[in-house]
Amino acid sequence: MSKKYSKFITCLFCGLLAFLFAANALTPDKDFSEIENRSLAQRPKLTVKDLSIGNLLTDKGAFYTGKFMSDYETYVTDQFVARDGWVATKAWSERLSGKQENNGVYFCDDGSLITRFDQPDESRVEKNLGYVEKFAQSAGVPVTFGLIPTQAHVWAEKLPQGAPNADQAAVLSKAQQLISSAAVDTRLWETLPAHKDEAVFYRTDHHWTSLGAYYGYAALMETLGRADEIIPLSQYEKTTVSTEFYGTVFSSSGVRWVEPDEMDVYVPEDGVTVTSPSYGANWELISEEERPLYDESYLAKKDKYSMFLGGQQALGVVKTANADKPKLLLIRDSYSDSLVPFLTPHFSEIHLMDLRYFKLSPREYIARSGIDQALVLYSVPNFVTDANMAWLPR
Repeated sequence: MSKKYSKFITCLFCGLLAFLFAANALTPDKDFSEIENRSLAQRPKLTVKDLSIGNLLTDKGAFYTGKFMSDYETYVTDQFVARDGWVATKAWSERLSGKQENNGVYFCDDGSLITRFDQPDESRVEKNLGYVEKFAQSAGVPVTFGLIPTQAHVWAEKLPQGAPNADQAAVLSKAQQLISSAAVDTRLWETLPAHKDEAVFYRTDHHWTSLGAYYGYAALMETLGRADEIIPLSQYEKTTVSTEFYGTVFSSSGVRWVEPDEMDVYVPEDGVTVTSPSYGANWELISEEERPLYDESYLAKKDKYSMFLGGQQALGVVKTANADKPKLLLIRDSYSDSLVPFLTPHFSEIHLMDLRYFKLSPREYIARSGIDQALVLYSVPNFVTDANMAWLPR
């Protein structure tokens, strides 16, 4: 290699670095990524106190503990200019090199994108199961606990040969060992695999489809001892609301070569009202937002799954015309958003609680709201990583 060529390559490389540095410096930070459907890290702040001698001597403060640098690295990664393009380029390069995984997502032969399930932290699993047990002991109403197996379990046969995939059923077994004060559902683990050849999950999203939610509803109604009330699928009329749904797994994988998913609904929203109340520290009602059961405005956005109940909310109250039916508290993750419509014929009220945002006592909420029974329902990956379960027994 000649000296001139070496200098040229060096100058080109330095020029590229300078361009990227300038572009990153001049490009305004974004709060949200539409492609990835998540909030982006913002520039961390460093105070004089963080740099104080006292913190240096005690190894405290964001700077000396390394937290600032870790947060700053995340910020740079999230705000890197043309980030979406770089993520997509990496996915293509992985595919062309023969790899079948990128960013923790497996590329399956049928076009499905399945998030890898890693071995969970056993101490976190046991803590969260302990919180469920403590809640069931003090709730004052019957409690049912359910874990939803995801694509990595139900569609395990689709995964690339030899793909690492931890055992989700082991979490269910642990729940059966550690929880005695609540009924632990097992029917979800029989019903969903029995329908694995159907579209029970989206190919580009981590949630179950409305069809999968129906089978989940049927399984849970059996566990709740109300199997005789299950409405046959044949009595519903399927309505397709979108044929252009690209979900969360599509976003995080960088994959851009798969076909979009179809979104369907089965249950009409006639006679159903939804509100999202907000309470203060002393249970004073601060606000109460009305929401539809299906918010079709989201169908024009990237986050189409938020059509169900209008997306994230700390607390949601679904009221039906069935005044003689019991009231259900559903402590849950986003899988329940598409499940709720199927439950509406069987309850007078369904109270939805998201512990990521609701920071009052669930036990006291049960007493104040006249709840008759509680269902704690999470997908396995969400349950084993959720630090907010500590709020459950409060």
